[in-house]
Amino acid sequence: MKRRITQPVYVGDVQIGGNSPISIQSMTKTDTRDVKSTVKQIKELEEAGCDIIRCAVPDKEAAIALKDIKSKIKIPLIADIHFHYQLALEALKSGVDCLRLNPGNIRDKEKVSEIVNEAKKLKVPIRIGVNFGSLPPVGKIGVTRGISRHNDGVNLLEKGLGQEEKDYSVVDHMVATGLWEIRILEDLDFDMIKISLKAFDLDTTIEAYRKMAKLVPYPLHLGITEAGTAKSGSIRSSIGIGSLLYDGIGDTIRVSLSDNPIKEVETGIEILKSLNLKVSGPTLIACPSCGRADVDVRKLANDVDDLIRKIKTPIKIAVMGCEVNGPGEAKDADIGIAAGVGKAIIFRKGKKTKIVNENDMLQELMNEIKQFETESIVVGDEIT
Repeated sequence: MKRRITQPVYVGDVQIGGNSPISIQSMTKTDTRDVKSTVKQIKELEEAGCDIIRCAVPDKEAAIALKDIKSKIKIPLIADIHFHYQLALEALKSGVDCLRLNPGNIRDKEKVSEIVNEAKKLKVPIRIGVNFGSLPPVGKIGVTRGISRHNDGVNLLEKGLGQEEKDYSVVDHMVATGLWEIRILEDLDFDMIKISLKAFDLDTTIEAYRKMAKLVPYPLHLGITEAGTAKSGSIRSSIGIGSLLYDGIGDTIRVSLSDNPIKEVETGIEILKSLNLKVSGPTLIACPSCGRADVDVRKLANDVDDLIRKIKTPIKIAVMGCEVNGPGEAKDADIGIAAGVGKAIIFRKGKKTKIVNENDMLQELMNEIKQFETESIVVGDEIT
């Protein structure tokens, strides 16, 4: 992978773009006006590995609540703004680290300019968040009084790879919508910009990001909007986000799931780890199990996954259930376990360290992992 190097921006103390690591975002699913519940969820997300959090701002009370929320959390806070430009101004007063503006439902250039001028004074970046579900009517980008979305012509446009090159497609409309707002910001000498172009359709999303990546130097926030439940949405998001990351496109990601936001963060982490874009915490290798297995590998793998969930040290752990792949895969792992009838072999860097009873194998595995963590810390201290 050759990564697209973008013009960096800072959201709080998190750099997005440039050579910085790809950050993981999520969005709270609490009522933002309920400060206690919102802060509780954000702290859980912080613990899960979330780098940046976004909160919905449906009204002025929510915008004001952001100040209290920000004072109680560690990670940067983004205000998610739709329809009402005044809420963006109020969120800036509350000290947010970034704004997300939707060019599909805030289409008045003067109002966008007012937000940008205030953000510029405070050095707060703006994400231009284009979504298929809220695109402006065809031919009316930047027009404040359009026709109903049901008759706006967007759904008549060709999507993704189905388009003819000569046709004006959904991809073209998404990119044009983003460029409209980018020009407003640039004309005001504002370049603290991030961009997203999200749709449910994978072809449309991927092609929109690829096209925009060729046109502007700004960081891209990746995501598949309304991806679905944790089961289906994780797969859809992994394919869409993963494809773009593999192309070198993308600087920060959010996996959108109809589930606990912690699952969004966990899925995002796994996407980055699978592409070797994040070195943090455990990576679990586990065989799928088959008729050769002498133990319940699925249960064993899930038990191990639960036990290692809070580990922060980068470590590769293999859980195997037979002699076919067990020794080979365990050899590639930092720590490995190959279980058999009543016994299990513990491996360390490809070498067998001990044979343990089945009843003790989880405890023995965790002992080996803790020892590995201790040694890693010592080595790190020596290097420092």
